[in-house]
Amino acid sequence: MDIYWDNLPEDCEGLLTNLLKQGLEHIEAPPKAEISISFVDRDEIKALNHQYRGIDQETDVLSFPFTEPDQWPKDSDFPIALGDIIICTDVAHEQAETYGHSLERELGFLVVHGLLHLAGYDHMNPDEEEQMRQAQREILGELK
Repeated sequence: MDIYWDNLPEDCEGLLTNLLKQGLEHIEAPPKAEISISFVDRDEIKALNHQYRGIDQETDVLSFPFTEPDQWPKDSDFPIALGDIIICTDVAHEQAETYGHSLERELGFLVVHGLLHLAGYDHMNPDEEEQMRQAQREILGELK
């Protein structure tokens, strides 16, 4: 597993790396999976959300898969780029305060949420949403 971080908040790398390891195992990702995770401000996430989703507002996390999960080779000796995850630290701070937990916990949740989107999970209807929530609970629960 290779993770490429951009603007990673201080003291979060260990926790987020462990969550990604658990998450990659859960989604049965290729052993040499690569993921890029960028932490951006409110203006940048709003611009990206508008550009790629046509929604002119900020959000907490965006995911951009490079390959569909059914196309992931299971035994490749070559690195497989799963995609990019973009997280807005400004929104993460606000959500952590709103929910009464730490920024690290919120960033961990958003990393797992973004990873599940790369793996094809979504929450466009109640059944999909429940499947995604269950996967999030399992991954996050393993590290308590």
